[in-house]
Amino acid sequence: MKNRRQFIQHSALASLGWMVRPDAWFFAPGMIRKLGIQLFSVPRSLEADFEGTLAMLATMGFKEIEMYGPYAFSTESAQKNWDAITPMVGFKGSGFFGKTAKEVAAIMKRHGLTVPSMHTDLDTLDKKMGALADAAHVLGAKYVVLPSIPDAHRQTPDDYKRTAELFNKIGAEAKAHGIRYAYHNHGYGLQKDAVGRMPLDTIFDETDPDLVFFEMDVYWTTAGGADPIGLLQKHKGRYVMLHIKDMKEKKRFSGDGGDASQWVALFPYMSSAGDGVLDLPAIMETAKSTGISHYLVEQDMVASPEVALKRSVDYLKKL
Repeated sequence: MKNRRQFIQHSALASLGWMVRPDAWFFAPGMIRKLGIQLFSVPRSLEADFEGTLAMLATMGFKEIEMYGPYAFSTESAQKNWDAITPMVGFKGSGFFGKTAKEVAAIMKRHGLTVPSMHTDLDTLDKKMGALADAAHVLGAKYVVLPSIPDAHRQTPDDYKRTAELFNKIGAEAKAHGIRYAYHNHGYGLQKDAVGRMPLDTIFDETDPDLVFFEMDVYWTTAGGADPIGLLQKHKGRYVMLHIKDMKEKKRFSGDGGDASQWVALFPYMSSAGDGVLDLPAIMETAKSTGISHYLVEQDMVASPEVALKRSVDYLKKL
């Protein structure tokens, strides 16, 4: 009788253990295991107190951090472009904020944070992949990401073809250095021509799926007139990361979304996740089913981050 009773108890515990094993949580309510954030959401705070800001983000519930450049090793042209922008945005801090990659990695570890990806510019990706990959390996980052295509590389259909060729080259070099290359979309390249093709279609069609990956920004995708769910389904497996923010009311760019002034004009319509009109539950469910690995909140230079970002965390954890 005793042996039989022990057998039943052990069997019940084994069953319970199966129910709560770590991979089972991915399929349970609460689809995001590790919510991340793109640091361009809090650049002023980082400039004032780098570690203190990361501690705040960790306390909110963020587990993954996406960096933005330029970095100390970025090309001279990237540094000059950033210097030209800083008077308009009101801050200069970027990259590792005066620290080394090892120092940043140690800070991340202290606060239970990991770094899956690093944003940087096209020139650095093309000419400084070795230094970029070295930093990525120190931080444990898997992806190096282009946040936007420079204007000169996206004026004509032929420009997009040449850009796709360059993406393949960059992707191959990234792979050779043990990391992956991804492209994050803004709102340009999403308008259809007379035959129903978007410039973004060229990027997808003419890049190697083994070399070029994608990070979808749901806000800019919507502002550009495209359907996030449709794109995720059409390109299943190629999108690996998702930038999440909401939109107070449905807005489109005044033009083709090709210049920064149109982006800035839509900044006031960004909102915390769940406070806007985007169907984030449907988008997130589609993302989960089509291969997204990393979910990152991005509320560009958000005011009152301790309030706005926490609202996003609280909402997304309930999905």
